[in-house]
Amino acid sequence: MIERIEGGVCAAKGFTASGVHCGIRKNRDKRDLSLIYSVCPATAAAVYTTNLVKGAPLAVTKAHLADGTARAVICNSGNANTCNANGVEIAEQTCELLAKELGIDAKDVVVASTGVIGQPMDIAPFAAGIPALVSSLSTEGSAMAAEGIMTTDTEMKEVAVAFQAGGKTCRLGGIAKGSGMIHPNMATMLVFLTTDAAISPKMLQKALSCDVTGTFNMLSIDGDTSTNDMVTVLANGLAGNAAIDAEGEDFTAFMEALNSVTVALCRMIAGDGEGATKLLECTASGAKDLETARTVAKSVICSSLLKAAMFGADANWGRVLCAIGYSGADVDVNRVDVSFRSAAGTVEVCRNGAGVPFSEEEAKRVLLEKEIEILVGLGDGGYGASAWGCDLTYDYVKINGDYRT
Repeated sequence: MIERIEGGVCAAKGFTASGVHCGIRKNRDKRDLSLIYSVCPATAAAVYTTNLVKGAPLAVTKAHLADGTARAVICNSGNANTCNANGVEIAEQTCELLAKELGIDAKDVVVASTGVIGQPMDIAPFAAGIPALVSSLSTEGSAMAAEGIMTTDTEMKEVAVAFQAGGKTCRLGGIAKGSGMIHPNMATMLVFLTTDAAISPKMLQKALSCDVTGTFNMLSIDGDTSTNDMVTVLANGLAGNAAIDAEGEDFTAFMEALNSVTVALCRMIAGDGEGATKLLECTASGAKDLETARTVAKSVICSSLLKAAMFGADANWGRVLCAIGYSGADVDVNRVDVSFRSAAGTVEVCRNGAGVPFSEEEAKRVLLEKEIEILVGLGDGGYGASAWGCDLTYDYVKINGDYRT
């Protein structure tokens, strides 16, 4: 049984967090440096962006996690530390400064950055801010850390759950940032997860890599894959369960808990897309295999025309079929059913690939809600998948038209 709890990345035993303003961002009212810390060594796993242009912190983090362990995560906002000649040097110096302050090995530090690409970066703000960052570590610090990694996000994103493994109560929580430049492949935005469950590095990596294919990889805001996308998870074992080192009942329980957290974060990110007014969820069912279901759901959620229609509360279901048609999935379009659903009700708009009579007024009421479900039935099997996104609004262009200034 999975239970939603408070605490974010500090819900798990032995984890503290903090967030401060160190001077990277001009606005002194905004935190721009965050820290998550485990009181003891933790197994660690990560997945990274597939963009060939990668932020320097990713290279440093990947090297540090080669041994499958870590104790701290430090992340700044306001500057992506990408395409900088001294980027790796800055990332490594950041780890060294934090390690000295915490009394740990610099190789046990995960480092991340988010913000504008190609902006010069200096170590001075980190040197000035890290002492305060460490001194403010708290078991109540998850929200501060979540705030410190935000860029164009309008809401902080944190969630935590409790679950049972090996007869022990374990906890798993996470924070995330992401609002634009989101169309991942193998990772997305910045997501930091913590758990007090005991699990081997191999199984932790297996769990994370498997999970992202059906969660973060099914999320799209604008079709742009970031240079700094990273998802990391630290597991310190303080829950006291027997270490999960193979598939079985405990690994399944861990996977279910992980998935409940990542799906919740996906929905938060999608609902907070740049300029968004609505969270969109497309569920494709009746597919002949899982890949087909995922391909269809992701194609629909990525359609700019559909996203614009949802902004205008226009039940233009032809845009759903159009997106299915160019998705590359092997489907029989003459079997496709489409409905729109929200808190205001459900309206069927297409059956067996053709339109059915429906009330435009009723459809408008359904599509004016803040959360919209796009239900696609493929009539070809028993597999299903969901994808998440948001509507496309005038404000998206405004935000990205002057992102640097």
